[in-house]
Amino acid sequence: MARALRGAVAAVALVSLAGACTFEGAGTAGAGRPTIALLLPESKTARYETQDRPRFQRRVRELCPSCRVPYANAGQEASVQQSQAEAALINGARVLVLDPVDSAAASAVVAKAKAVGVPVVSYDRLVLDADVDYYVSFDNEKVGELQARSLVDRLRELGRDRGSVVVINGSPSDSNAAQFKRGAHRVLDGSGLRIGAEYDTPDWSPDRAQAQMEQAITKLGREAVDGVYAANDGTAGGAVAAMKATGFAAPPPVTGQDAELAAVQRILAGEQYMTVYKAITPEAEAAATLAVALLRREAPPAWLVNGSTDNRRRLVPSVLLTPVAVRRDTVRSTIMADGFWPVADVCAGSFADACRKAGIL
Repeated sequence: MARALRGAVAAVALVSLAGACTFEGAGTAGAGRPTIALLLPESKTARYETQDRPRFQRRVRELCPSCRVPYANAGQEASVQQSQAEAALINGARVLVLDPVDSAAASAVVAKAKAVGVPVVSYDRLVLDADVDYYVSFDNEKVGELQARSLVDRLRELGRDRGSVVVINGSPSDSNAAQFKRGAHRVLDGSGLRIGAEYDTPDWSPDRAQAQMEQAITKLGREAVDGVYAANDGTAGGAVAAMKATGFAAPPPVTGQDAELAAVQRILAGEQYMTVYKAITPEAEAAATLAVALLRREAPPAWLVNGSTDNRRRLVPSVLLTPVAVRRDTVRSTIMADGFWPVADVCAGSFADACRKAGIL
């Protein structure tokens, strides 16, 4: 049995290295301490490494100073994430907080955890067809509605309310992406705008989004692209890069999501119209609070859980937070007021003048 376990851990290490991901805090050091494992899906979306991970780990340690919080990033590989989860269980994790690479495939991770009595919090993205204990995220259809409504209203202001838009959705393996898409179409369909081209973007890849946008420009022509619905800031960045490369004097209105640093700078510079700000501190702290309660076999605070979400297996008790649309004129009162990004980072170099115009400097 010992040889089998050592072999399993070695295999996991090899898979993790092959997937160019990290698995920090696992191993025998600190064995016996209560352990909550955090499993995040990828690093192309900047928020996971810069926001979610540190805020979650900090809150767990505030609530449970003796706790270990090993962390792994799957590098957008569902098989790697499954191996990381197995390694976490082998190394004594008593709670998993899982943000799935693939919302359907991750049900196998939950099944393995449940088989050994380990509860699971589905974080940010919903694991489908699985007996997860809690779900922590935002109202994702509302996110799509905010993005699409911002785009429709801006094009109306510009007199292009009968124009053509390119729609760049998120990853088809992410259940959240389907919700964003559903919310967006609820606004776009019947708005009077024409969808000239629409794509799903595997792995939320900015490079794939750039190629999709270039394809749309070739199909429609520059003059027929009046706006771009991009489902997050990474795909928005890819769309903006494509338009710059194909000779747009200035990009038309482009949506986004996550308030990534580069996106905030693009908004201030006039290259991206809006983003959706999802205050990650309350999201990460809610997940940490639930994880510690599950570790201690306690009920969470009564005020925390405010809804339920159908994951096709059960109605999962949920913490659903409210997203906020942010444009250039509201960056200061939202993202910056919360200290989400340091002023020195946002206003570095060539962005200082844009920050002054926005009242940030």
